[in-house]
Amino acid sequence: MEGAKLTRRGLLVGIGAVGGAGAMYAAMGALGLAPSEQDKEFAAPRQGDFSLRGKGAAKVVILGAGVAGLIAAYELGKAGYDCTLLEAGSRAGGRNLTLRGGDRLTELNGPAQDVKFGEGVYFNAGPGRIAPWMVTLDYCRELGIPIETFINNNAAAYVHTNGQTVRARTARADMYGYVAELLAKATNLGALDRTITKADQETLLDFLRRFGDLGPKLEYEGSDRRGFTKFPAIGGGTPVEAPGTLHQILAAGTGRSIIGDFGYEQATPMFQPVGGMDAIVVKLKEAVGEDRIKTGAKVTKITTLADGVEIAHTGGVVKADYCIAALPPHILAKIPHNLGAQITTALATPAPVAAGKIGLEYGRRWWELEDRVYGGVTETDLDITHIWYPSHGYHSERGLLVGYYNTEHEAELYGSLSPEDRRNRALTQGKKIHGEKYRQNVLASASIAWHRQEHIQGGWVRWPSFDSSFTLLQRPAGRVYFAGDWLTHLIAWQAGAMESARGAVTQLHQRVLQSP
Repeated sequence: MEGAKLTRRGLLVGIGAVGGAGAMYAAMGALGLAPSEQDKEFAAPRQGDFSLRGKGAAKVVILGAGVAGLIAAYELGKAGYDCTLLEAGSRAGGRNLTLRGGDRLTELNGPAQDVKFGEGVYFNAGPGRIAPWMVTLDYCRELGIPIETFINNNAAAYVHTNGQTVRARTARADMYGYVAELLAKATNLGALDRTITKADQETLLDFLRRFGDLGPKLEYEGSDRRGFTKFPAIGGGTPVEAPGTLHQILAAGTGRSIIGDFGYEQATPMFQPVGGMDAIVVKLKEAVGEDRIKTGAKVTKITTLADGVEIAHTGGVVKADYCIAALPPHILAKIPHNLGAQITTALATPAPVAAGKIGLEYGRRWWELEDRVYGGVTETDLDITHIWYPSHGYHSERGLLVGYYNTEHEAELYGSLSPEDRRNRALTQGKKIHGEKYRQNVLASASIAWHRQEHIQGGWVRWPSFDSSFTLLQRPAGRVYFAGDWLTHLIAWQAGAMESARGAVTQLHQRVLQSP
């Protein structure tokens, strides 16, 4: 080969043969033939707990600029990939939506709402809380997003069932007390003799006495755990009225107040970003680069090729080496593609779930002043399902509470109403719990029906079972990868979208580095 001339093509072929596609792309970038990395060197504000190992220079188009799409672009950007996000809507964030005064909210086949909340008032119309073990908090730390406690469980909140309203502490005390009494009496009568030893029975009885605050005869007769109409100070206080019978407590159905205590997803403590959940979207957009996000770009066709992908959208055509589809599955299923009938069937398997919320701004924080409720959630058997009290801005002049957060049939019911009728119905239902003050001094409201958001059409999805379709979509179809909370066991949580995005970019990155 002495005297032979080495061409750029020959050099690149040799580098690719030895080092793989990643090395070849890097060399092409050095020669100015392909982008070797993002336009500027990426530097995370704070050290993260996840990063792709090695550099991979390839062009990736990401469908959907929701949380999954933004995280995919963010993590790929750290590794040097050239990413473009196509978002059908007018903004990034997907279901991470915080509404403030001056915003405008549109719906499919419904009137638009001009949001008129006061300065500093916000409404998390989508996700509103974060569990401490979720990866969402890791990104808040990495991106420098301040957080504060979200009060998910408040003994001073209410339980409203079968027309009766009691404090959550009262409902808990009565359910714990009567359950403890039944088990204690069964133990004392020898019903557990074949199950546990006498010594264990004594230990159990001692626990049940304290757990249920039982009397000397192992009977529940009420407890100061139920609360007071006037709390003790100089005097002894005035307890709430005596508990009803076990039959009455069971018939009232107040046991629903304690169910949420046991779920690992919503166990105390929980957190929220200071100033609104969309702080996550704002920081991700800054890190990814807003110039990489094309809004108003509705995808109309997905084509995977032998050497890349081609994505047609309302603004043109994008060609890339790989694609990450981070749209809701029921939306993806309707987009023409060449990924195969099996993919279409799998995408159409999970069913979208209707969900709705309303934010009610009051000129006076009566829930704190009169009811002494500082954060937390009231549980009801009404069609509003929940009332959330704000976990920030305590003792401010005004404040916003979530007047309903419902799903499925109840959400469809409210979603079929006009915004004004949703508000009126929510106020009428809330009055049953808080009285006439609930309908007074309402300054503004905004409501959302997620199944009527054009490019989302559902609060989340439900799989009939995590079967072969679920598994199939966790693998790429040609050069197209899928991502979203719907591909995890954390459906409806931002953490699910983030975990799925991490999984997709890891697979893609390994493929690039290992490609011959």
